[in-house]
Amino acid sequence: MSNTALATAKENLNKLGYLDLEVDPTLDLVEEIEKLKKEKNAIILAHYYVDADIQDVADYVGDSLGLSQMAASTEADMIVFAGVHFMAETAKMLSPSKTVVLPDLKAGCSLADSCPAPLFKKFKDKYPDHKVVSYINCTADLKVLTDICCTSTNAVHIIESIPKDTGIIFAPDKNLGAWLKKKTGRDLVLWNGACMVHEIFSNEKITKLQVRHPEAKLIAHPECEAHILDKADFVGSTSGLLRFTQESEADTFIVATEAGILHQMELKSPHKTFIPAPPNNTCACNDCPHMKRNSMEKLYLSMKHELPEIHLDEEVIEKGRACIDKMLDISAKAGL
Repeated sequence: MSNTALATAKENLNKLGYLDLEVDPTLDLVEEIEKLKKEKNAIILAHYYVDADIQDVADYVGDSLGLSQMAASTEADMIVFAGVHFMAETAKMLSPSKTVVLPDLKAGCSLADSCPAPLFKKFKDKYPDHKVVSYINCTADLKVLTDICCTSTNAVHIIESIPKDTGIIFAPDKNLGAWLKKKTGRDLVLWNGACMVHEIFSNEKITKLQVRHPEAKLIAHPECEAHILDKADFVGSTSGLLRFTQESEADTFIVATEAGILHQMELKSPHKTFIPAPPNNTCACNDCPHMKRNSMEKLYLSMKHELPEIHLDEEVIEKGRACIDKMLDISAKAGL
């Protein structure tokens, strides 16, 4: 096959969103992935919400801030991001010369999708004197319109780093924004976006679990709705929730965030009990369908073929990474 034909084939495969190819069922995928990591000088970054088998082969498992910092510091030639699209975009912004692949380009984010950049631009124009703080769970195009990014780990510090006489627009998560207003006392202008996973926890079912397990601590991610956060014993980022379960004297926890984090909680505290908070449907736990698009087969194929690859315009990289660099700088000074 000529170089031109090969390039065209790769481009067409990339448009599929993932490699729809057969994987030999006799392959030891863990062994093959480890080989590919060495051959290609690749690093696998995995979010806490992907399946446990992917977390177990990853070089680093973390939440948005940790993954952002790792993406910025890695010396690998290829970053394989087992997560969702905006996370891989962030890695590409921070490492533009590296190849960044995502096992499935269709692994999006309901929260990121709830804030289209063109609509937000019109919203932003109504508040010309305001600074824009955007939760890192947003598209590259929204980051271009953002002054400072934040994560749930550092959001309070980011808000408090801005002078009190400066107005702030917070996007895209209204629930995280409302929690920040309460924590900081700042009058934030909120974009009306939300994460579908964190918005469908059942208050009634959680209450029943609390009655059944009176000794359990309810812990929740700040993307949850206020009525869940108000009754939680602890509210924190994904890594914060994990750390709390390790340090707490309690031995039973009801966990109101995506159920993928339970794998790390069980690894870190095998003698404790973790109960996923149930959603308003017939499921026992609350899974993110986008995170679950990642699989061991897709991970292997993406490493082998270096596809699907994340591409961003130079202008988007230049303008978008400025808000990430600002966030990382503030976080470093705060020791986060």
